[in-house]
Amino acid sequence: MKFYLPLLLMILALASCKSNKKGNSDWLKEYDVKVAIDETFKPIMDNLAQSYGMAYSEANMKPIYESEDQAIRDLVNDSVRCIIVTRKLNDNELTIIRSHHLDATQAMIASDAIALVVNKENKDSLITLDEIKGIVTGKITRWEQLSNHTKSGELKLVFDASGSSTVRYMKDSLCNGKDLKGNVYASEGKSNQSVLDMVQANPNIIGIVGANWLMDKTGNALANFSKLPFNVMRVSRTADGTSKYVRPYQYYIATADYPLLRSVYIIHTDPRSQSQLKNFFFYAKGQKGQTIICNNSQMLPITPVQVIGLQTAKSVYYLLYLHAICHTTRFNTRQIHIHSIIRNTQYEKEFFPRSSIVCHSRHERERRTSPNS
Repeated sequence: MKFYLPLLLMILALASCKSNKKGNSDWLKEYDVKVAIDETFKPIMDNLAQSYGMAYSEANMKPIYESEDQAIRDLVNDSVRCIIVTRKLNDNELTIIRSHHLDATQAMIASDAIALVVNKENKDSLITLDEIKGIVTGKITRWEQLSNHTKSGELKLVFDASGSSTVRYMKDSLCNGKDLKGNVYASEGKSNQSVLDMVQANPNIIGIVGANWLMDKTGNALANFSKLPFNVMRVSRTADGTSKYVRPYQYYIATADYPLLRSVYIIHTDPRSQSQLKNFFFYAKGQKGQTIICNNSQMLPITPVQVIGLQTAKSVYYLLYLHAICHTTRFNTRQIHIHSIIRNTQYEKEFFPRSSIVCHSRHERERRTSPNS
């Protein structure tokens, strides 16, 4: 018996080492990637999730598209451990998460825009920030109250759902945190796609959607919004001519000329040192994920990426070098210096295309902006 006991212990030890070795090599296979995502970002996040699934075939991608409010509740209640939303967690939410013996890691991954869309037959495509504020506060309820109007009648504003990030953005940015008033309605299907469907069916509606829903039928981001089955409104910060009317192209998000801007965050509470979910977190904010965001949406990535110029609808190539230097306090998005722009001025008034974005390192920024450079 004494002879067999050491032999048994040796066998168990070898089995344990073999098991640990397998665990170390197969850690990516252990868990699903379950992420609650603000429905506003469904088109680009479908692309990001698919790309990650192709890169890590063993990953079981499980994106859950819901309102921002619900996604944050799911994270706080520990129903999911990763979300993609448009705000950071507040102190109360962080306290509840810590009560579950978890910590939240938050990272900004992009700058996004809110787009206003109208029926293709509607020629009223210019609107100011004050006029949008007038609509969501109930002061403007008819088309003829807009300064650049050609039509009359009742004006209705339609958004996706009551708990969505677009509604919260309008409340916080334009209504000082108060509820929206006037002719403001949630869409029938409680989704961005439902908003677009309602706009195409009713010429009296202004729809509010995330800018990454402005794409063609194949899911590609567009260099020119004129191809869409609805019109995208141009928005100006002021009505006195000091700021121009622009659409939410990636260029105008980068320059912050488009006024309805917001940040996009990925947040996780996964306590494991290694997991598929945590790997997805780093993928989304890393070079590969950021390049996908840059190439396949109007959203502006937060990590430096280099993208070769894309062809516009007029078969004209534009090359744009953007130099990211800081984040604004108000919109929490990028301010830039433009080093050089090569563009065809014939189309300048209509649109700036999606283009080559080259963001330099901090050392390179300091060198380029120093007095001796």
